[in-house]
Amino acid sequence: MAAEPIFLDTSVIVPASVEVHPSHAAATAYVQSLVADAVPLCLSPQVCREFMVVLTRQPVSGRSFTVDEALNVLERWRSGCALLEETDAAFVEWLRLVRKHQVQGKQAHDCNIVAVMLAHGIRRLATRNESDFARYADEIRVETVSARTAGAP
Repeated sequence: MAAEPIFLDTSVIVPASVEVHPSHAAATAYVQSLVADAVPLCLSPQVCREFMVVLTRQPVSGRSFTVDEALNVLERWRSGCALLEETDAAFVEWLRLVRKHQVQGKQAHDCNIVAVMLAHGIRRLATRNESDFARYADEIRVETVSARTAGAP
């Protein structure tokens, strides 16, 4: 039986990419355990954009990235993950979720992640920000990445 795919939130791939980040060990161990279990990893263009914003806007845990460094790290993620397109179906799903959950302001970004996941049949999300996705508990399963869960996806 094939492993169920999982969507990786920006809050997981940033610390897994920045060795000096306080959550680097936990995020890296978590992702490595997924890879060892042959779990298909997924990203979206939104997460790729967020990743670039975080790595290039200011130092992350004291580590500064040039555009080229950030793009090189992003390319490594892209080569190991499926990129889920932001399709018309994802937009329709986003509209449904916004209405159902009365999504407002910046919450629309997390809602878009869930909409893209659902449009592609993905139900698992790895994040360090569980509370951002709590309202979607009926639609997806959130796996919180922390030092406590680092070795157990």
